[in-house]
Amino acid sequence: MGGMRRNASIFVAISLLSGFGSTAMSLAAGIWILDLTGSVSLAGLAGLCLYLPTLAAPWLGGLADRLPRLRLVIAVDLLLAAALLTLLTVRSRDQAWLVFAVLLGTGIGHVLIDAGETALLPSALPPSALADVNGWRSSAQEGMKLIAPLAGAGLYAWHGGAAVAALSAAMPVAVAILYTRLRLSAAPAGPAPTGRPGVRAGLAVLWGVREIRTPVLVAAVAIGLSGFTVASVYARVTDGLGLPSTFLGVLGSAQGAGSIVAGLAVGRLVTRAGAATAAAAGAALFAAGCVAWCLPWWPAMIAGSLAVGVGLPWALVAAVSAVQAGTPDRLLGRVAATSTTVLFGPIALTSPLGAAAVHLGPRIPLAIAAGVGMMTAVAVRVGRSAEHNRGSRHGARV
Repeated sequence: MGGMRRNASIFVAISLLSGFGSTAMSLAAGIWILDLTGSVSLAGLAGLCLYLPTLAAPWLGGLADRLPRLRLVIAVDLLLAAALLTLLTVRSRDQAWLVFAVLLGTGIGHVLIDAGETALLPSALPPSALADVNGWRSSAQEGMKLIAPLAGAGLYAWHGGAAVAALSAAMPVAVAILYTRLRLSAAPAGPAPTGRPGVRAGLAVLWGVREIRTPVLVAAVAIGLSGFTVASVYARVTDGLGLPSTFLGVLGSAQGAGSIVAGLAVGRLVTRAGAATAAAAGAALFAAGCVAWCLPWWPAMIAGSLAVGVGLPWALVAAVSAVQAGTPDRLLGRVAATSTTVLFGPIALTSPLGAAAVHLGPRIPLAIAAGVGMMTAVAVRVGRSAEHNRGSRHGARV
């Protein structure tokens, strides 16, 4: 029990440090590029460099299955620290390319670390603790999203981008040290479900095991819909309610607060109701938040953001926990990385679609998102009821 608590505390501390460093740097990088180049478009590409590597996650995740996972995450963290320190040399517009290169490398590193860390958790914790610890990690990361942007922007204004890079470089070094303090047990390596090699084996698990497939797909729908609603929320605030754009910061804080609460509660929900039901509950809460965003009162906008802040982490943590609990150890790295692509890849499509659909009126995309989210939740409920009824009939025949 003491070892489990120790490992759980270490993983939460890792989430706090890595969340702080990455969030502070991602914000400062965009401002830094804008100051160096004077181009808003180039500044907007900073985020793309961080998220683009998720498209290669199924292949990158395979490294977590072929290499010692603990050594991999430690090595990647130390390489990230070294890469961030190269930004101390950036002084002029001609060196802006180095910021982009480091951001791209950081994105690749995050994919590798996420896959490796997801695969390490079952070796460090009993299955019954996975959902709780995943929830605590989610709360830690969301908490840093409330603090790190202010810290990063303030440090940038005080001493420039190099100071933020130096601070951010210290975070992965500290994380690497924490990794060395983990006490791991030998996780049982289950047989591969198919004879398919590499990425195909990971896909076979992700799509072939219903207990994994359902929560992952539900979470992917909810997260994808969140990208579809971004432009509509902006329009509702500025055009619909006539509020200043700074009110978006209030909504962001409300969503972050909801996410912190969600992370503390989701473990118990997954344990009691199952990952699929928890993911469906998250999708339903997201749908309710979209409905609240359609209402003509600013308190309803805040309430909607709170609901979305609870719903999205519920769906995400349920999906991650299902992957960890249902995947053979030998494939866990690539399945975890493939699920990352499935979960977050749709945003690349739904965000521009939402930006186009908002011209039909901001309430229309929100209504569509609410309808799709609720139908997804209902479909899970109906499916589980049908499964229960089939089981009951089979038991009666026996």
